[in-house]
Amino acid sequence: MRTTRPFAQVDVFTAQPYLGNPLAVVLDGAGLSDTDMQAFARWTNLSETTFLLPPSSEGQALGADYRVRIFTPGGELPFAGHPTLGSCHAWLEAGCAPRAADTVVQECQAGLIRIQRQSFDGSARLAFGAPPLKRSNPSPKLLAQVAAALGLKPAHIIAAQHLDNGPQWLGLLLDSPHTVLQLQPDHAALKDLGQKVGVAGVESAPSAPNLIARGNREARAFGARSANTEPANSAVDSDHTTLEVRAFAAPLGINEDPVTGSLNASLAQWLIADGYAPSSYIAAQGTCMGREGRVYIHQDAAGQVWVGGHSVTCIRGSVTL
Repeated sequence: MRTTRPFAQVDVFTAQPYLGNPLAVVLDGAGLSDTDMQAFARWTNLSETTFLLPPSSEGQALGADYRVRIFTPGGELPFAGHPTLGSCHAWLEAGCAPRAADTVVQECQAGLIRIQRQSFDGSARLAFGAPPLKRSNPSPKLLAQVAAALGLKPAHIIAAQHLDNGPQWLGLLLDSPHTVLQLQPDHAALKDLGQKVGVAGVESAPSAPNLIARGNREARAFGARSANTEPANSAVDSDHTTLEVRAFAAPLGINEDPVTGSLNASLAQWLIADGYAPSSYIAAQGTCMGREGRVYIHQDAAGQVWVGGHSVTCIRGSVTL
C-alpha cells in the first residue's frame, strides 16, 4: 500500500539554487523495499536519490543519528558525498536534532560518517569526514586506454591512482585546470572500458615527463614546501579555487556528474598526502555543465580530511510511495 511521505529536492555544493548537484531525498523510507527504492531512483533520473531511516541497532549503539540508503538510477551505493551532505541538510531542515550539537553521525552501508556543522562569516555549511581511502597504481595499459578516450597526451598526466572509498574511480592529475576544462571525452569508450574517471587540474602543478608519479622522496619534499608556504586555512574561507575537477561516469549511465563529493574526498586524500595540493583548498566542479559547484577541503591536525559545501533546498513537498 502506498503512503504519502515527506520529500525534498536539494541542490548540493552550492549556496545558489540550480548551480550545484541536485539530490532527491525521501525523508521517511520506512517500509520501502529495495525494489521500491530502486524504482523511484530510476524515475527521478537524478544521479542519486536517498531514503532516510532510523539507525540500525548497531548504528544507534555507536552514536548514529539516522541511516541513509543511496541509489543511482542503476543501483545502490555504499557511500557518496553529495547525498551525504544533501541528506543531512534535509534531515536538519525537517527539524531533526542530532545527539551532539555540532556533529551529525550518519549511518550508511560504508559505516558511520561524521558530519560537522560549520559556520564561516555568517555562512553555514556541512562537511563530512572522508572515509578511509584505498589506492593503488593503475596499469600502463589502462592509463593508455583512458588517455586515448579523454584525448590526452602522456605529457598531460602528472600522476594517476585507483581510488576507492566506497565508490571507485581512476583519478588523474593533469597539468593544468585549462587541460581539464578542454577535455571532450569519448564516453562510449569509457563505458566500454567500464571505467569511471575523475580528473583534476591544480594551479601551478609540478610537471612530469611521463605517466609515472613522482617518487616518495620528491613527494615528501614538495609536501614539506607546501606545508611551509600555505597557511592551514588559506583557501577554505576565500573565493579562490585551487583545483578544477571533472567526473566521468559513463558506466553508470552518467556521462558527467556536476559535483562529486566522494571523488573530491579521495582526490584530496591522495593529492594532499603526496604533496600535490595544500592541506586546505577549494575545488571547482561543474564548470563545463553551466554549474558552479564549490567543494571546501580541509585536513585537520589529526590528519582527517573534511569535505564541505553549502546546500539549498529547491523543492519541498511529499511523494506517494
